[in-house]
Amino acid sequence: MTTPIYYVNDAPHVGHAYTTLHADISARWNRLKRNEVFFLTGTDEHGLKIAEAAEKLGISPQELTDSTSRRFKDAWNQLGIKYDDFIRTTEPRHIETVNAFTQKIYDAGYIVKDTWEGLYCISCESNYIESELENGMCPIHKRPVEKVKEDNYFFKLSQFEDRLLKFYEDNPKFIEPETKFNEALSFIKSGLKDISVTRSSFDWGITVPWDHSQVFYVWFEALINYVTALGYSSDPDRFNRLWPNTVHMIGKEITRFHCIWWPAMCMAAGINPPSKILVHGWLLVGGEKMSKTSLNKIDPVDLVDEFGLDQFRYLLVKGSPFGPDSEFSYEELKRRNNSDLANNLGNLLSRVLAVVNSKCDSITPKVDTDSILKPAADLAVESAKENWDNFSPANALEAIWNLLRATNAYLETNEPWKGEPGEKVNKVLGDSLEVLRIAAVLISPVMPTSAAEILTRIGLTNYLDDVSLSDDLGWGQYPGGFQIKKDAPLFNRIK
Repeated sequence: MTTPIYYVNDAPHVGHAYTTLHADISARWNRLKRNEVFFLTGTDEHGLKIAEAAEKLGISPQELTDSTSRRFKDAWNQLGIKYDDFIRTTEPRHIETVNAFTQKIYDAGYIVKDTWEGLYCISCESNYIESELENGMCPIHKRPVEKVKEDNYFFKLSQFEDRLLKFYEDNPKFIEPETKFNEALSFIKSGLKDISVTRSSFDWGITVPWDHSQVFYVWFEALINYVTALGYSSDPDRFNRLWPNTVHMIGKEITRFHCIWWPAMCMAAGINPPSKILVHGWLLVGGEKMSKTSLNKIDPVDLVDEFGLDQFRYLLVKGSPFGPDSEFSYEELKRRNNSDLANNLGNLLSRVLAVVNSKCDSITPKVDTDSILKPAADLAVESAKENWDNFSPANALEAIWNLLRATNAYLETNEPWKGEPGEKVNKVLGDSLEVLRIAAVLISPVMPTSAAEILTRIGLTNYLDDVSLSDDLGWGQYPGGFQIKKDAPLFNRIK
């Protein structure tokens, strides 16, 4: 599982966090399934934009990239991102792999020298043709593009048009959602042109191994990070085992690079493309894409400080379904925190434990295998599993919250806090504790700390360490018999 590697000309914002968090959730879900997982993220550190930003600050490009890359690492640690590797494109291992990978493409005759002349946006390090501009501006950064002309090397992308079309035909689920698959397919069918992949006008980049007067175009070499981390040039056995199962997660603005360039580059180097590319839309603030250049960037760490770590993770994922563009609103975060977390999940846990404390001498009853909640729980489990597997965490969470709402309604109907201690009260509480057990397991990829705390409070400390999704999510397994005590609310309401 990979994220894009993020450009280090400025600090991370919530848009970066959105992609990284979804990848983290998918990796955690697959670890919960006992699949072997390798989760890669990192930073992209070459290119003209970095050189210019460093010059403005009066420091070297390496000093700038060291500082900003560290900020991304710090942010991901504060967001609970459990990656296996953090790659930087200035690392020797990446330079070594770029040399080996590109040399293979060059030796196969797919890289040739020519003169490039065109329109270039420094902010996104991307080439454009006139028809792609909006009022003469970059369509993403709304800034003027520059006319550039220089002699450099070209990748013969045009020679892969038929092979890409055949690959798309054979792999209709290669890109999801389907709308992005169709967009990429249409782009290929419109005709592919060779692309410039080196620069000679600046030197902050990886030197071309067969021509030291040139450095690789930042996008061309950055894409190779995915094979660097798997050991393309250092551990071929590991690479051959892991690469066929690679899933890239990206934002929609970089589909051309990942869905067209990158598969063609892989073909040229003699390896298969990755197995799947998941494309999500933009987080919008006031209708505009969140970005460094639009001045609407939001520091995710600030939101963690205000809402709490697990709350932020839940709120960002649940409020912004993976795929389409989503409007990002502080007011919506606050509303969902109070309704979903404080009122539904938090209140359910508090009420159940309070009644166990008052009616059962603080000893939890066991679940009844025959319960009115069982069909709702079975449905939630199957729906959540399906949506986790299909990279739809917002839908998985909705399935779980449907179960929580049904359980709260069950409590309101039976009012165990009014009943006399005994079998009827024990049944209602045992059923509710079973729902909390199941829900905690299912939310753990998004809210790992809260899930563990819920399980601890109902007597199942360290339960997630050995849980089996195939064996432990069926109804009727909460054993009861644990002594509990009332504790502070798990989630706070925000006024």
